[in-house]
Amino acid sequence: MHYRSISDMNDAIVRGLHRLPRDIDLVVGVPRSGILAATLVSLSANIPMTDLDSFLTGRIYTSGITKRRAALDRKVSEMRKVLVIDDSVSGGNAMRDARARIRAAGIEADFTFAAVFGLEPQHQETDLVFEVVPHPRMFQWNFMHHKFLAQCCVDIDGVLCLDPTEAENDDGPAYETFLSEARPLHVATHKIGWLVTSRLEKYRALTEAWLAKHEIKYDQLIMLDLPSKAERQRLGAHGSFKADFYRRSDAILFIESEHEQALRITELSGKPVLCVETHMVSFPDTLSLPALGQAARNLPARLRQIKSQEGRKSAAKTIARALLGARGYERLKSRVKRPA
Repeated sequence: MHYRSISDMNDAIVRGLHRLPRDIDLVVGVPRSGILAATLVSLSANIPMTDLDSFLTGRIYTSGITKRRAALDRKVSEMRKVLVIDDSVSGGNAMRDARARIRAAGIEADFTFAAVFGLEPQHQETDLVFEVVPHPRMFQWNFMHHKFLAQCCVDIDGVLCLDPTEAENDDGPAYETFLSEARPLHVATHKIGWLVTSRLEKYRALTEAWLAKHEIKYDQLIMLDLPSKAERQRLGAHGSFKADFYRRSDAILFIESEHEQALRITELSGKPVLCVETHMVSFPDTLSLPALGQAARNLPARLRQIKSQEGRKSAAKTIARALLGARGYERLKSRVKRPA
């Protein structure tokens, strides 16, 4: 599974800005995900932006006051070079539709059509693809709206709903109230293959009722068959329980809430895990090219989470060890030290 976060999108855009015409007057985002890409281009290059629907009716977003310049306050009729951008291109339907709507509107300009991510370096519906990301792939902004969910194991607390607070997590009346009234977090719009949760089996009815209430579709609900929270904590069964089921299943990805558990599930299952806490994917084969590429993308985001400047070097080593695994880290160190 190839995964890209919003941070990855921004990095791809910044790396690719030099490939765009220098004198673009306006950035137009193809709804909905293309608006995110257009916003990042607009802010990076300080170019006015709008969405496709607004563009077709002659409306441009206001530019605010912090980066104001005269070029930001022009009308659509004054925009001679226009970039139309989407988050990704695969079959090209969205970009074909955008082209058709622009032609039908009779707007005359020098258009450049681009996608941040594409299956190939070039696509017949675009003039530019910033980065190639092959299938299977998921993005941070659509991972819960993706057909691949049918082939995924998905955690519940911290993914589909907010985690319970310490007061709510009493394995008693407060927890039962939480299970009934949990606030949705990422609500899936496609059927999920397997919901795999460390919630106890005795709470199945309350969990199923909450899932039905929020119209979350799934094939199987896998719960931990232990008598109490205390017994679950004593056994430390969270990660091992999830990993054991994931390893035996046909799932291609586990979507987990917590970073440390994600690493544990990867280690025990030998399969990739997406963590929604960090929006990073951990891979079992840590020295494979996809794993090393993902680790390189993940590292800056992890370092940004560390508040103190002091100890960044040691933190980077710790993160690298966690991402690559102890064996992979030592093997990588030995390769780096090996004389040419």
